[in-house]
Amino acid sequence: MERRRMDTALLVVLLMGHLATALEVPLDLLEGLPQPPTITHQSPKDYIIDPRENIVIHCEAKGKPHPSFSWTRNGTHFDIDQDPNVTMKPHSGTLVVDISREKADIYEAVYQCIARNIHGTAVSHNIVIRQSRSPLWSKEKIKPVVIQEGGSLVLPCEPPAGLPPPIIFWMDNNFQRLPQSSRVSQSLNGDLYFSNVLLEDSRNDYICYARFPHTRTIQQKQPISVTVLNLDAINDTMAAFYNDTDLFSEDPVEERRPTFLIPSGSSSSKMVLRGQVLEMECIAEGLPTPEISWSKVSGELPSKGTSFLHYQKTLRIVNVSESDAGDYRCTARNQLGSEHHTIHVTVKAAPYWISGPPRNLVLAPGENGVLTCRASGTPKPSVTWAMNGISIENSPKDLSRNVEDDTIIFTDIQTGSSAVYQCNVSNDHGYLLSNAFVNVLSEPPRVLTPSNKVYQVIKNHPALIDCAFFGSPIPKITWFKDSRSSTLVGDPYILHDNGTLEIHKAQARNAGKYTCVARNNLGIYENHVYLEVKEPTRILKQPEYKVIQRYKSAVLECKVKHDPTLVPTMSWLKDDDELPDDERFVVDSDSLTIMDVTESDAGVYTCIVNTTLDHDSASVELTVVERPDPPTDLELTDQKKRSVQLTWTPGDEHNSPIQNFLIQYEDSLHHRGYWHNLTEVPGTKTTAHLKLSAYIHYTFRVLALNAVGFSRPSSPSKIYKTEPAAPDENPTGVQGFGTEHDNLVISWTPLSGLQSNGPGLRYRVMWRQKAVDSDWTSVTVANNSRFVVSGTPTFVPYELKVQAVNDHGVGPEPAIAHGFSGEDLPVAAPEMVQAVVLNSTLAEVHWEPVPHKLIRGQIKGYKVYYWKERALHKHNPHQMEKQILTFGGNHSHGRLPALHPFSLYSFNVRVYNGKGDGPPSPTQQFSTPEGVPGAPTSLVVTNLNLDSLTLEWSPPHDRNGRITGYTLKYQPVNNSNELGTVEELALLANETSVTLPNLKYSTRYKFYLSAKTVRGPGPAITEEAVTVMDEVWPVSPFGNVSSSVGEDGAVISWEYWGPEKTIYVEYIVENSEGEEEWQKELVNGSQNVVLKGLQGGRSYRVRLVAKGHHDQPLHHSKELLVTVPAVASRQVDIATQGWFIGLMCAIALLILILLIICFIQRNKGGKYPVKEKEDAHTDPEFQPMKEDDCTFGEYSDNEDHKPLKGSRTPSNGTVKRDDSDDSLVDYGEGGEGQFNEDGSFIGQYSGKSGSRDTAEGHESSEAPSPINAMNSLNSFV
Repeated sequence: MERRRMDTALLVVLLMGHLATALEVPLDLLEGLPQPPTITHQSPKDYIIDPRENIVIHCEAKGKPHPSFSWTRNGTHFDIDQDPNVTMKPHSGTLVVDISREKADIYEAVYQCIARNIHGTAVSHNIVIRQSRSPLWSKEKIKPVVIQEGGSLVLPCEPPAGLPPPIIFWMDNNFQRLPQSSRVSQSLNGDLYFSNVLLEDSRNDYICYARFPHTRTIQQKQPISVTVLNLDAINDTMAAFYNDTDLFSEDPVEERRPTFLIPSGSSSSKMVLRGQVLEMECIAEGLPTPEISWSKVSGELPSKGTSFLHYQKTLRIVNVSESDAGDYRCTARNQLGSEHHTIHVTVKAAPYWISGPPRNLVLAPGENGVLTCRASGTPKPSVTWAMNGISIENSPKDLSRNVEDDTIIFTDIQTGSSAVYQCNVSNDHGYLLSNAFVNVLSEPPRVLTPSNKVYQVIKNHPALIDCAFFGSPIPKITWFKDSRSSTLVGDPYILHDNGTLEIHKAQARNAGKYTCVARNNLGIYENHVYLEVKEPTRILKQPEYKVIQRYKSAVLECKVKHDPTLVPTMSWLKDDDELPDDERFVVDSDSLTIMDVTESDAGVYTCIVNTTLDHDSASVELTVVERPDPPTDLELTDQKKRSVQLTWTPGDEHNSPIQNFLIQYEDSLHHRGYWHNLTEVPGTKTTAHLKLSAYIHYTFRVLALNAVGFSRPSSPSKIYKTEPAAPDENPTGVQGFGTEHDNLVISWTPLSGLQSNGPGLRYRVMWRQKAVDSDWTSVTVANNSRFVVSGTPTFVPYELKVQAVNDHGVGPEPAIAHGFSGEDLPVAAPEMVQAVVLNSTLAEVHWEPVPHKLIRGQIKGYKVYYWKERALHKHNPHQMEKQILTFGGNHSHGRLPALHPFSLYSFNVRVYNGKGDGPPSPTQQFSTPEGVPGAPTSLVVTNLNLDSLTLEWSPPHDRNGRITGYTLKYQPVNNSNELGTVEELALLANETSVTLPNLKYSTRYKFYLSAKTVRGPGPAITEEAVTVMDEVWPVSPFGNVSSSVGEDGAVISWEYWGPEKTIYVEYIVENSEGEEEWQKELVNGSQNVVLKGLQGGRSYRVRLVAKGHHDQPLHHSKELLVTVPAVASRQVDIATQGWFIGLMCAIALLILILLIICFIQRNKGGKYPVKEKEDAHTDPEFQPMKEDDCTFGEYSDNEDHKPLKGSRTPSNGTVKRDDSDDSLVDYGEGGEGQFNEDGSFIGQYSGKSGSRDTAEGHESSEAPSPINAMNSLNSFV
């Protein structure tokens, strides 16, 4: 027997490994395959219904063929057809009970659904139907509660038993929840506990409410009245009835240590089921109110799912497990002691699955399989099996089936063994019922994953390629990639039991075509899918933390990199919610712009980028700052004579901490309307102790400063006046000086109104000579900052004092300042003056200092006046250039730089003080020796020949001595600017030209010419020249001349090796007339030029020109022919357009016709009946106006006086006549407009006069036009 059990266990292990994948087959995806019933939906085990609504008992199942349904009620068959109130939904097992004709309570029972087809029978769990109940409170008269202050109190709720139990809460008559605290709280059973009562607990509307959620009703208990009295109040109340007898002579309720109201005793126990919620409570009374704490005796309180409710009085643990069992201790503690209570918690467990319920089993004939129903519980549950709803013991025998406790083993199963097995696991606390079918099939392999499906995955992410398959026996799955050279086994591939191929980290090389092959003994099936590996979506530039000032714009950037084949979408969140619907928020492709930021815009903004495969996000906090609000509530405290304490309340800092507070004051006594800074305090302080000055009417205000700036000033404080007092300080900046040689000016910086300390501010000015033992002389002045002492000796030291005085006393003893009386001009000149010549440009002057007493002031220094009398050679003219050099008062010599060599100088020395210069020393002279000369003034090359040339020069401007001769050096220079051998030639002083023979032809030379004196040669002047190849046709110094035409013009380039410095380009239109001149453009220092402004479609002759000295020939390059292509003009000249010419011709023809008509009418002669028509016309525009009464007159019959109709007449109603009877004259300031005798128009109207503006202001102000002329002709035609 033992051997058989071991074999069975071994078989179970082997079969479990074999069947791991068979149970996951998705049979619903296959058409036409038989399948036993499976329950898919059913009502809960404990089903509480609303008695006002129809009862719906759910039961849904699937299978092939579709199952039929039946029900049992309280364990017996429920014949639905016999109950007219019960119907079953079509193609479903769901029952609907109509309770409109019957009460719902007659349907309270235990129901079970049965679903069957030809392959088996499945059953639901037991469904217990109970109707919800919300009974009323029993009528009772609740006595009022009278309690002494400090005592404990429990107000019972005792709600009626409902189904499910009601939710309890306490409210007053106004439906307001009663406040609860650590002193007053509601227990789990609904009672209201007072650890101690206070007088304020007295009220007559303590009402307990019960809310029944299923029926959505609320029941109310009768109000409870509570009156809290203290001992004195009780005695006073009773004394009125018992002749002032003190009935309650005991002391009032004293403070007491805690005692528990619930639970009672020192310990209690509680049982809870695994997975449920454990709630333990401890409520204590005491005075003062006890505090409750919790601990676990056998360890730490659970870290997860633990919370404290009702002011620590309730410990709540959700989803209880066996580890939560043990002893829990609650402790109540106040100042007088503590109390403990221990709750022993036991955790039981209704049955629960260890590895899930049994799974459906699909087997092929001859295969082996196992059904496992493994569960646990406390106490240990029992397991029973049924087949097709019938106990396994009473089911038909099956030789392939063997039942071993919680396992059924199938060996060599055969067709016809398909069935539905029920596993029931139960103990004292509940049960589990599960259906699992065994389906015996013979099916070739099928792959259920769609063919050619494309899988897309992000690089470095897992790739799962499906191969959902079905077959019986279970097919074997193999995978191939692309060429199918080998199966995909091992790293990086993982093959799961359900056929899925996993690549842990997909790379670009993993992309391609994959083939899944399913194979069993009945056939083979292939399926092809594709994998694409995409680059990840990443936010490259995340939005950065921003601090933005209110009403400015904030830009949050979010730049993204993504796979080019994926289309990203960007969205923004604010504080994990959608952006406000506000046009100020502008979302661009890579940024969010918030315009006119307000404080409500502050928060955390998240940029989210989504593709179909992945997403990325980044968050940033936006802080909106603004100047702080002004401080408020300024208050003056600790008021003393010369100090006060100022306090204030800071305003809103608007997300930028306040750095400082600036306190300002206004002196309404001296400077009303002006605010002065008094002091600053750190932003963490809201008080300042202010030191004040006397005799000030202070008003204070405070400004707050943050990183944005200063707030607006606060409202001013109350006025605080300080009493007047003697000055605390004296004027500063006291100094003495003289403006004249016999006075002393004493000046100081006056005190401000803040420093005066009182009315009548004035100054006591005191002085005395420093070196003389004399008394102080004093004088008092007011409204002044200086005092002049006259009749003082010249430049004498004085001691000075200035003291502040007001009507309340004098200031402190002033400090002594020092000064001097006025200076006078020095009376002596320096002596022992002499000059020492150091070189040709430098001399040194020496002198003896002037005695101090003769300076008569503070010495400033010495001045050396010197000037050049003349040069010592005849070529330089006589000069008088006076110069002054200044030296400090401690100097007795000084140097005179930059002198001219070989010159005669005169000089003298003077001392000077603050008043001015003293007398000069006797004028002396010195001569400078010769120096080196300057460069020759000019050097010109002339008479260029094949092998000779002539040099001409001018002597130096600055000879600096006698010229003793010249030195000429020269050397050849090749095209690469390399210098040849230097030749040197000495020339006489009187020479100004020299001819150099035997030179190389067509060679450039460089010449250096310098003059010399006895002191040596001076700097050289240089020049270059080229000997010619031929006297008549010199060689051109230009080469490689070329041209190109671009959009900017013609570009001319060349090379040049000639000595000439002036280079320009000349150009002229090809085939131009002889008188046209060449255009020139200077191009010095360059070897290319752009000729702009050339006309398109023309050719130009271009050449380069090098110009030397005026007597040297010009050097030309060869001419180039440059052709500029024609460019179509984009602008059209209106004067050349046909329509414009036609229009102008039409206008000219119209004017000509009008003039002909006018001429014909004017030459007809005779009278026309115009006058009568005009007399009848009432429009003043067509009638002349009389000058005297401004009435309308008549037209004269005289043809000579008729104006043309439409022409404007003068304001006096007359027409001025010219030499011709037919002439017309314009008005006002205009010229004359006339017709000739032949009627032709020779003048022009020039406008109307000012007088006509008044009389005929409604007329047009335009000058006559051809249209006006046409109107005037209409009256004659």
